[in-house]
Amino acid sequence: MGGNFTRIARLPVAVAAVVALLVVPVGFASNLIDRNAKDVTLQVNSAGMALLTYRTGGKTKHVLAWGAVNAHTPTVGVPQVAFKVDYSGGWSISHKLPLLWQRFHSVCGPYQGPKLAWVVAACTAPDGTNWALQSWQRMLPNFGVAPSDASQTVWELRLSHWKGPLADFTVKQDWAYHRWDNLYGSYTYQGRPMYGFHTNAQGAPLDNYGVLVYLDTFNSAYGPGWMRENSFVTHNPTGVFCYGFFPHGGRPSGVGQSYRATVVGAGVLPDQVWEGSTLGPYDKDRDTKANEERKSLFSDKLCSYN
Repeated sequence: MGGNFTRIARLPVAVAAVVALLVVPVGFASNLIDRNAKDVTLQVNSAGMALLTYRTGGKTKHVLAWGAVNAHTPTVGVPQVAFKVDYSGGWSISHKLPLLWQRFHSVCGPYQGPKLAWVVAACTAPDGTNWALQSWQRMLPNFGVAPSDASQTVWELRLSHWKGPLADFTVKQDWAYHRWDNLYGSYTYQGRPMYGFHTNAQGAPLDNYGVLVYLDTFNSAYGPGWMRENSFVTHNPTGVFCYGFFPHGGRPSGVGQSYRATVVGAGVLPDQVWEGSTLGPYDKDRDTKANEERKSLFSDKLCSYN
């Protein structure tokens, strides 16, 4: 990979071979790096490797990530883009040889990319690629239910790396069945719809192409402030989604004053956020116009209700 690996190449052959084995990735990952991280910093070297330094669980971690940029459009038989990640910080065979993170030289400058939500660190590299670390609560329980344990309140630390325009995350509003607030939209990248190929019975994606949208509601019947309403995937093969704020079991409708939708970026693209106020009471004329627009913009039989 060049850059910081040149020192390893100058070591005696036997030692270099061992080190080469030790600095290979620990595993493949999506853009989820860790949870409940604090004091986060982001560095990127000339070889295109990122160094993430942060504290979690009372320990300081040095994590290396590399080997991924942007995202593939859905392609059968081709894995989605994913980082190679080394949580060791670059293993050393002895205390005499510094760990990779200890001799890391960052070339990443001030962030010059588009505005993003949830950002804790970001920078733009000399090659024009953007790197960002975002942190938000993805695992909150649905329908405004109070979290039952700490696993549902974690703040995930998520890494992205991209060049060029972001994906297009479009969200619009109308009413479902002339009554319930309804959100609909699409997620596309490079003009192509983004979606997964398989989900389980609960609608969770079963492959790494699946695109999840997390919907929050503000000052609703669930209580004051932001509460998680639900999450759902974009549809195969349109990349479209729609969601009506219906009552669910013993839970009331989550209709609120405002809504917030966060889409998990495909591949290693950043997570994107839409936020908007409710349309208010049902308006027949406005709903008719929105229905016509929805049908013209988003051809999807799963979102065909009026």
